[in-house]
Amino acid sequence: MNAMNSILSKAKTEKNGLAGIALDSYGSTDDSVAFVHKDSLSENHPPSPGDLHAAEQGIYFRDGRRRIDFVLVFEEEDPGSKKSKRKKKKAAESGEVKEKSPEEKNDQYRKKFLNNLRKAGCEMEEEISSTGKKTITYIKVFASWDVLCYYAEELNFRAPLQAHPNPSENWSAKLLESLHIPNMMDQEVPNKPLDYYTCVFKKSKLDKFLGSENRDTFFSNTQRHRIVYEILATTPYGKRKRAEIGIDRLIDEGAFQAAYPLHDGSWNKPSHSIPAEQLNRRQVLYDYWARWGCWYKYQPLDHIREYFGEKIGIYFAWLGLYTAWLLPASIVGLMVFLYGVLSISTNTPAREVCNSGGDFVMCPLCDENIGCAYWNLSDTCTQAKIAYLFDHPGTVFFAIFMSFWAVTFLEYWKRKNASLAHHWDVMDFEEEEERPRPAFSAMAPSMEKNPVTGIKEPHFPDEDRFKRMMAGSVIIIFMMVMVLIFVLGVIMYRVLISIPLFQSVMFRAQASNIANMSGACVNLILIMASGIVYQKIAEKLTEWEMHRTQTEHEDSYTFKVFIFQFVNFYSSIFYIAFFKGRFVGYPGHYNRFFGLRNEACGQGGCLVELAQQLAVIMIGKQVINNAQEIIVPKIKNYLQRREVTKGMEKSAEPARWEEDYQLIENEGLFEEYLEMVIQFGFITIFVAAFPLAPLFALLNNWVEIRLDAHKYVCEVRRSVSERAQDIGVWFNILDALVQLAVISNAFIIAVTSEFLPRLLYKYEKNWNLDGYVNFTLAYSPPGAMSQECRYKEFRDRDGSFSLFYWRLLAIRLGFVILFEHVVFFISRLIDIMVPDIPESLEIKIKRERYLAKQALQDQEHIMAGGLAGVGEEDEGGDDDFAVTTQGRKAATRTDAGNVYLSVPTADV
Repeated sequence: MNAMNSILSKAKTEKNGLAGIALDSYGSTDDSVAFVHKDSLSENHPPSPGDLHAAEQGIYFRDGRRRIDFVLVFEEEDPGSKKSKRKKKKAAESGEVKEKSPEEKNDQYRKKFLNNLRKAGCEMEEEISSTGKKTITYIKVFASWDVLCYYAEELNFRAPLQAHPNPSENWSAKLLESLHIPNMMDQEVPNKPLDYYTCVFKKSKLDKFLGSENRDTFFSNTQRHRIVYEILATTPYGKRKRAEIGIDRLIDEGAFQAAYPLHDGSWNKPSHSIPAEQLNRRQVLYDYWARWGCWYKYQPLDHIREYFGEKIGIYFAWLGLYTAWLLPASIVGLMVFLYGVLSISTNTPAREVCNSGGDFVMCPLCDENIGCAYWNLSDTCTQAKIAYLFDHPGTVFFAIFMSFWAVTFLEYWKRKNASLAHHWDVMDFEEEEERPRPAFSAMAPSMEKNPVTGIKEPHFPDEDRFKRMMAGSVIIIFMMVMVLIFVLGVIMYRVLISIPLFQSVMFRAQASNIANMSGACVNLILIMASGIVYQKIAEKLTEWEMHRTQTEHEDSYTFKVFIFQFVNFYSSIFYIAFFKGRFVGYPGHYNRFFGLRNEACGQGGCLVELAQQLAVIMIGKQVINNAQEIIVPKIKNYLQRREVTKGMEKSAEPARWEEDYQLIENEGLFEEYLEMVIQFGFITIFVAAFPLAPLFALLNNWVEIRLDAHKYVCEVRRSVSERAQDIGVWFNILDALVQLAVISNAFIIAVTSEFLPRLLYKYEKNWNLDGYVNFTLAYSPPGAMSQECRYKEFRDRDGSFSLFYWRLLAIRLGFVILFEHVVFFISRLIDIMVPDIPESLEIKIKRERYLAKQALQDQEHIMAGGLAGVGEEDEGGDDDFAVTTQGRKAATRTDAGNVYLSVPTADV
């Protein structure tokens, strides 16, 4: 109880600002921190000159009282610059009366926009920086208390009623503690955010909220950012019919160059030593999360959520859990691969290939009349050994293991997500709280009553949206057809490039490998290039479809891009796994396409080619993406700083808003999710062909987490925090990939692998596989070739399929059905046995509902005793003011009296 009282006292102190308000001297040489007592910020006690200097260089207006909520930036050419003079001279020489220039239009838009912001209640202050060639104007925006309260109700913000200890826990920490093993992943992160009982904010109930005595600190920085962005996104600057609304459109038009909230100071720690508790939140995140030295530490998810919002917090929680689960998958995959390495000497078919000498003369892999020669099977000794590394009984076990791994991972992510959503108070966000997107509100043609809330809001007819979605689907199908054409082009490239390679004595032995590897590289380049083009198209299509909420908008965009990228990344791999070499024909009766012989699998078999294609595309994509994330932001940062600081005095210390403008724009989480989900597909759908895929994914993700953390903390402007209760449509995509992975791996083992042919040969012919290589090679039909040769098929002398082929086909189909049913059945059992919501969380929610009911009964008793008049003061309003019982919150209301009670912390 004493501990709880101390926490509440600390929370009161933090919310009331009793200890003083820290004004960081950002940009100063000694990185000192100046503190201004709250009394000195009142109208009767103006700040001192030293404090004003801190305010000017930091995150406050010049008066040191009003905190900067947002910064708008626009650039103008100086009238005396050469570029400006050239434009004036050209206009004078033309002598024509023209419409307003783009600069004049932008100036008009800016004036009207800023004037409308003032009418909306925003206060602004200008800072001008001149470089000699251009003038950069920074407009600092501050939202007053009344504006904050109005929009807090509009946006359904939640406000704190009581504080209690942060309930975060970690299963691995508990496990290591129970085993008495030191936990090197654990770390004490300073200034851990408190947890609160919260309810929907109502200004009329302000006195019930914790910290309501201090208006400066009642709303958090992230809440203030969301409110101001809502105003900026819905403020018009022209005619609404033309959709001339919002800061995003103004940036597109060029009227403004940027709009962003400020970071909480520099991420660099001061040169002198200070207690960790005195670091600003950005420095805490860098020191305990974004540094490369923290690669093995737990992520401070509560700090990430507090600084960046729930949406980014949930992404890093998912990425951290996914990376942790890759560890056992990587270990098992590495063991399967090592088993192949250690047992390769016992592989009878590979030994027979290597010792065959000239016994098996193979048919040419392309037409004789263009110079392709006969070859000996022993030439493929190396490929035969490599093929065994990816095609042995262990890979079957690994495919089954990864199917169960993927299902279990998703089940445990649902549990983790439920705990986080409850902890972060977003469990019912999408159903109850999410409002229309600002862009939707600005462009919607009509207003209609929401059937759930009964409140009028912007509306777009569902019929019109459906028509637009159908029209957009035609473009999507066209783009996917283009991808398939690219795949066809790569196939033809491999066929054409292999012809001169087979003709060459020097390259004949490696002709297939060279053609396949170069084809995979060409395919990777086409994949990356077409993906960039399509994402731009998908973005425009999704905007045109006019989705109401941000979640719906992002889900639609995500679905479009993923469908395309699925075809883009996986089509060539599916071709090699299931189609390549199936329609070649046989000597004398080869099938042709555009006059070219259909390509057959290389000397090592299709599974080796599949592993090569997977390795090139997956690892190549990871290398390219990581190089982009390391190099591209640094180049952009350098160019941005160079552009902004060109002509400035080097001795001048940049203010906080100037330093943040020199950072690059935050492009969101979509690319991060897409990269990880595509990777998830590689390690599940085709894992039977490449057991090392989880290991490469794990190594990549260790790097990825640090790259993303460093990017968000150090390299990009701070984004407006967004609320989210889960990872959205990405979970549905992951679930679909898991189902597809079971089917895909079943067919890879049955059709592409040599596992079933060897198993059937063991049962029917020889358990030690003696003579297996000779058994799998058919003879060319008499007279079909210039000399008798062998080719890999189960055919008779006349070219018809042998009885063994048909028995094997039946076994393959039976194996696919059995594999799918067993895996799906056990996966369903796992789904049933692992509840989506942890039992402890369900008990907590039930406890809170019980407390809410008790509070309601107590309130009814009080009202019966003569407090019925309490409800009269708010009659007709505030019906929705209630503490939710789903998220560690409990309170009650009466329909008649609108009386609200919070649950005492000690009871909880």
